[in-house]
Amino acid sequence: MIEALVLLGAYLSGSLPTGVLFGRLRGVDPREHGSGNIGATNVARTLGKKLGALTLLIDCAKGALPVLVARYDLGLSAELVAAAGGLAFLGHVFPVWLAWRGGKGVATALGVFLALAPAATGLAAAVFAVCFALFRISSLGSLLAMATLPFFTWLLDADRPTIVLAASFFAFVVFTHRGNITRLLRRSENKF
Repeated sequence: MIEALVLLGAYLSGSLPTGVLFGRLRGVDPREHGSGNIGATNVARTLGKKLGALTLLIDCAKGALPVLVARYDLGLSAELVAAAGGLAFLGHVFPVWLAWRGGKGVATALGVFLALAPAATGLAAAVFAVCFALFRISSLGSLLAMATLPFFTWLLDADRPTIVLAASFFAFVVFTHRGNITRLLRRSENKF
């Protein structure tokens, strides 16, 4: 029963549509402006950098919190901890509150992996930072960071469920960024 409640709570935590809620405060729906995404990058473009940064912080927290509760408060197995992280991520990408159309999942994945594998996440974040500094394209940095995360989790001896989750997140992020990938290949992707 506790495990089921944790997993449901993880999904509901991830499904909180932070960018849309901030947009309502300003009378602007981020889904109707910029890239149409509810994530931090589009919120920063449409509502300002402060709300973009706050969206990033909250989207990370809604991924980290279920993992921390499952691992440290309840001492659940590695498989259940990874499942909680996975459901928080899926909640962000497919939120019940927005007819299953959410964000791309990178910030929530960041929060999940800061809680699961902080050193590997730090290395992947460094990949993002270097890429973003060189090219100023958030989607490219996100894709490269997520591509390296499974390798870094493996390299730093994370448990098997964490490595599998990292690989799964990368596959999902490729899916959620398919439009960005097309624009990157055409060299028409927006810079920040």
